[in-house]
Amino acid sequence: RLSQLLPIEADTKKEISAIDGLVEAFTKNDNVEKSFLLLLQNNMELRPGGGFLGQYAVIKIKNGQVTYNYFEDANLLDQRIIADVAPPYPFKKMMQIKKWKFRDSNFSPDFPTNVEKAKYFYRLAGRNSDFDGVIAVNSDVLLHVLELTGPITVPGYAGEYNSQNAVLKLEEQVEKAYIMDPELDTQNRKAIMKKMTAILVGKLTQLNNIPKVAELILEELRDKNLMLNFKDQDLQNLVAGVYWDGKVAYDWSADYLMVVDANMGALKTDYYMRRDITYRIDLDQEKPVVDLNILYKNLAPYGDWRTSDYHSYVRAYVPKGATLLEREMVSYPNIQEEKGKTYFGFIVHVLIGRETNARIKYELPADFDKNNYRLLIQKQSGVGDVPVKVIIKKGGKEFVQEQTMIKDLNFEFK
Repeated sequence: RLSQLLPIEADTKKEISAIDGLVEAFTKNDNVEKSFLLLLQNNMELRPGGGFLGQYAVIKIKNGQVTYNYFEDANLLDQRIIADVAPPYPFKKMMQIKKWKFRDSNFSPDFPTNVEKAKYFYRLAGRNSDFDGVIAVNSDVLLHVLELTGPITVPGYAGEYNSQNAVLKLEEQVEKAYIMDPELDTQNRKAIMKKMTAILVGKLTQLNNIPKVAELILEELRDKNLMLNFKDQDLQNLVAGVYWDGKVAYDWSADYLMVVDANMGALKTDYYMRRDITYRIDLDQEKPVVDLNILYKNLAPYGDWRTSDYHSYVRAYVPKGATLLEREMVSYPNIQEEKGKTYFGFIVHVLIGRETNARIKYELPADFDKNNYRLLIQKQSGVGDVPVKVIIKKGGKEFVQEQTMIKDLNFEFK
């Protein structure tokens, strides 16, 4: 007998064990220096792999101590790339970008793919990409760290940075002044990031509260604000086992959904964007039919130097072989297969202060197993919390489950 649709809880013990393994690896006293590439992503401008890759850092660690750190604006790295690499089609169509470079490398929702692409462009810039690990960090992490440490000030920069205003103030610091005055020195406009990071690391150390720091890191990993990729296969297996590797579940054989936005407006409008997903599936049809609604809300009160109407290239990843039947409030579809899935790609526009209800209806393949129904909804990195409503019709009855997508959601009938 079908029972109420229930989410499967995460194995917290396994996650804690993984945290322990990572701490041990990063603090190991073995006299071996290891290097890591940090992709610093601003999810106020959402991209498929988290946020716009505006800057990056390289750090080296030996015996648990940071021995080297280097921050740079991604644009400066890209200036060294002379190769002509064709960008994905939405960059050409929506942003008139003619060359694909490091700052736009995270165009896949699959983090391992983005890691290889980032290292590829890093090499094109004449750098050695043989890192021991690559870590993606979304800007939301900064706000959550400040919740823990309290407000900070940065020498040489006006005002206080706290958990409410830090990202917005940084945008004003590194973007607004240079938009208003193009003659300013752009080489060092993001130097504040290096100073701020040193201050925050010091604050976290002074807290002397390992459980609180570990809890913060755990939440960021679950939320995909942090994603990890390691050259050491044991470490990679460790993070993959608790889904911190940011991988698309290409080997998942049951029902599947991942909605992926790419902000093609070149501004930070995602600060004001909210989404609601309603997923309705009819298993009583010969071939199951899905009605997917994505309600976009642009809460911006007005447009300015960092906010505009929202322009997104949206991909809905669904089971391989699905067939599109209907569409509303979206552009003509780009239908492709990738990572063992079919995706429907669309352009969606959301005006300031307005809503857009993007809707698609599609049919699952004929060999889909309707008897043992399971649904995995994977979350896009950087998208924030998304309310999700799942409605399943079977045997003339409807089963409803509502969850907030803080992390991946896994549903099954029991």
